[in-house]
Amino acid sequence: MGFFFRKRKKLGKNTALNISKSGTSISRKAGPVTFNSRGCGSVRLGKGKSWRFKL
Repeated sequence: MGFFFRKRKKLGKNTALNISKSGTSISRKAGPVTFNSRGCGSVRLGKGKSWRFKL
């Protein structure tokens, strides 16, 4: 399991600008599912757990 760094700036209710070591991206949230402009997504499973996937 690896660690990652991310700085997030909200752009609206369900949109955010993410800045990390590997670059910037925009993410959009729809319920428990989040998609970003790099073609990845995640699903919140509750209690601080999530599942990440590539589209």
